[in-house]
Parts: sequence; structure tokens; C-alpha cells
Amino acid sequence: MFGMSFAEILVIAIIAVLFLGPEKLPEAMMKIAKFFKSFKSSINEAKDTIEHQMHLAELKDGAIKYKEELEKSVNDVKKDVNIIDDLNEGISDIKESVTKLDKKDKKDV
Repeated sequence: MFGMSFAEILVIAIIAVLFLGPEKLPEAMMKIAKFFKSFKSSINEAKDTIEHQMHLAELKDGAIKYKEELEKSVNDVKKDVNIIDDLNEGISDIKESVTKLDKKDKKDV
């Protein structure tokens, strides 16, 4: 436990009995145990918070990449729509030219 051998723990226990006395030792041990439990709980909460923040950062990065891909796709679609509009204008011009030629041919006849 904490990188200490049994002999070191025994020496600490004997010193604690000498300084605190047998009456106060159980209460002191309970307080120490509660402190370590509280400390461990705080460390685990901090660890969970850090992991949560890291997960949120990963999600944010994924969302940004998805947004960039979506914007690229939208731009590609806009280019395609512009090409289609240009083609439609060209077709309209051709139809108009054919109509004018057709009317001209009918007048000549």
C-alpha cells in the first residue's frame, strides 16, 4: 500500500499508538480513512471531468469536419446547378434561334 512494506506500516502504527494513545487511535484511523476515501473520490471526479471534456473536444472536431464536408458538398451542388442553368439558357437560345429561323423560312415561302 502506497509503496510501503509491512515493517514500515507497523512502525507507523506503533508511533501512532504512542502519540495518540489507544483511546484516540480508532477515531484517528477513521478520520484518516475518510480523508483518503474523500481524496480518492475527488481524484476520480476530476478524472471523469477531464475524460468528458476530451470526449466533447473529439465530438467538436468531428462536427467541424462534418460541417466542412457539408459546405464542400453544397458548393459542388451549386456549381452543378450553375452549369445546369447555363445549359438551360443555351437551350433557350437555341430554341429561340430555331423559332426565328422557322418564322423566316415561312415568310420566304
